[in-house]
Amino acid sequence: PAGAAAAPLPEEDCMKLNPSFLGIALSSLLAIDLWASKRLGVCAGEGSAWGSARPLMKVIEVSGHGIPWLLGTFYGLCQSDSSAAREVLLNLLFALLLDLVMVAVVKGLVRRPRPTHNKMDMFVTISVDKYSFPSGHATRAALVCRFVLRHLVLAVPLRVLVVLWALIVSISRVMLGRHNMTDVLFGLLLGYALYGVVEHCWLSPASAPTLFALW
Repeated sequence: PAGAAAAPLPEEDCMKLNPSFLGIALSSLLAIDLWASKRLGVCAGEGSAWGSARPLMKVIEVSGHGIPWLLGTFYGLCQSDSSAAREVLLNLLFALLLDLVMVAVVKGLVRRPRPTHNKMDMFVTISVDKYSFPSGHATRAALVCRFVLRHLVLAVPLRVLVVLWALIVSISRVMLGRHNMTDVLFGLLLGYALYGVVEHCWLSPASAPTLFALW
């Protein structure tokens, strides 16, 4: 009847009309992430603002790819005649394999598509590589950087170069349009954390004698 008080909305409708502060904040951050990532994708195509630098960015992309790192580490492991070097290389191989597994699991769970401005000409992509979150290159860069700085004796200039390489690889992912900024930031955090797992599970002749006997 006219003048009667309106019936209260169901609770679920009230929730939709009054979204939580957290939901609004996350949506806003996602929008900013997508907008900024697209603006920073200056090498995403030949016609982009920095399109002429795209070949260099692709070389950097290969330098952080898993296949060269796995093949190089395995080759070094096979050629090494030092027990200390074999221990370091075997643990680096373990770290790289752990990195591949964890990134694949997270990508398979999140299934975030790559940026729409990405040109799908990436170096050797398989399976979950079609997804964007997290950046495997950034994860690997952070993991390898921590590993190298901890287990190789390097002069200060070389240590600085290792850190710069990790940063450049990570930044190049956004510049090439391969990833959004949050993909890269989470990748760096994940790689940093994975190194802690490698250290905790460090493989040595005492902890894994059968494995070392193979080499």
